Amino acid sequence: MKKQNSLNKLKYGLNRGFTIVELLVVIVVIGILAAITVVSYTGISQKAVAVSLQSDLASAKKKLQMYYTDYGSYPTAPLTNNCPTSPVNDPKYCLKASSGSTFIYTLASGLSPAGFRLDAEHTASAVKYRITNDASPELVTDISSLTCPTGFIPVPGSSTYNTNNFCVMKYEAKNVAGVATSQPELTPWVSISQTTAMTTATAACSGCHLITEAEWMTIAQNVLSVPSNWSTGTVGSGFIFSGHNDNAPANALAVTNPADGYSDTGNVSPSNQKRSLTLTNGEVIWDLAGNVWEWTNGQTTGGQPGITNETGYAWKEWTATPMTTGSLAVNPFPASTNITGASTWNATNGIGRLYSYVNDNNLRGFIRGGNWLGGSGDGVLALALNRAPGGTGTGVGFRVSR
Repeated sequence: MKKQNSLNKLKYGLNRGFTIVELLVVIVVIGILAAITVVSYTGISQKAVAVSLQSDLASAKKKLQMYYTDYGSYPTAPLTNNCPTSPVNDPKYCLKASSGSTFIYTLASGLSPAGFRLDAEHTASAVKYRITNDASPELVTDISSLTCPTGFIPVPGSSTYNTNNFCVMKYEAKNVAGVATSQPELTPWVSISQTTAMTTATAACSGCHLITEAEWMTIAQNVLSVPSNWSTGTVGSGFIFSGHNDNAPANALAVTNPADGYSDTGNVSPSNQKRSLTLTNGEVIWDLAGNVWEWTNGQTTGGQPGITNETGYAWKEWTATPMTTGSLAVNPFPASTNITGASTWNATNGIGRLYSYVNDNNLRGFIRGGNWLGGSGDGVLALALNRAPGGTGTGVGFRVSR
């Protein structure tokens, strides 16, 4: 009888189980299916969050614009419980954020007229979108994950100037086989008009463009706030380094030693001729002041800042009186940086001077920073407004952003 039962078990496979190999195969398959499910769910979830944040921002923008229409300005202070309280507390303009999301409102006082920036962040997923008074919602990228082209460095965005994180050339643009290139070798690409610089910049890389006025002021604000860029190690005390501007040597320079901020100038610390400046994220940018002037995308047909009674173009301090502030789209004055004490800075602090004429209503392009023979007129805030967009000069180059 026992023998018969054993035969039956063998016949019908009642003792047979899964082999180790079969179990491993099943586990692997289950793992793959689980991973696909998680990835698919995460992707769908992230898309849902993105759509929700963009919708929140679009609705909020409409309310803020209505507030502006009714009261003549955007809210001038951070929102309280998503409701504007200044200059007028009006509950009907409270903003509504979706569940799990928060708003961060900033009045961009560096713009003229003032605008706003509104961030919407989903706290659980850390996804953040941003909208401004004149732009659509866009994804905010963490500076650490920003991928820049070769020769470019990442720059933290500024709420003052309504800029997101962006990439900019570490060095002034050099002409390498007709392509604008950021590298230490060669002297800067000069004798180029603003019009041509715009076209050349867009060809440098996908998404590239001539540096904008808002981007320039973002970088200037950033480096001005870093103590090591100042001669005394204290912001606002002494002078910020203003680059090669003493006409010795009497020409634009390449960079033969990127490890030495005084490369090729014949100077050493504590001279103001240091050509490199450090950003808050530790990145280093070269020749933001001195060496050659740089075109930005800025243009104006009037509204230049300057002295009210001047009769032609002239150099002046940013603190000159009686000064007309003008109506440039991005406020170029030191005070717009919102750095303590900046409103009192002048050329002795290394920031540069303004070259303008309040009565000129011709189309003018913006050049920034100064060149090798500019002396105390050079600096990160130096601005000259006397050139037509089609004009060129042996001391005028450009820089590219993305």
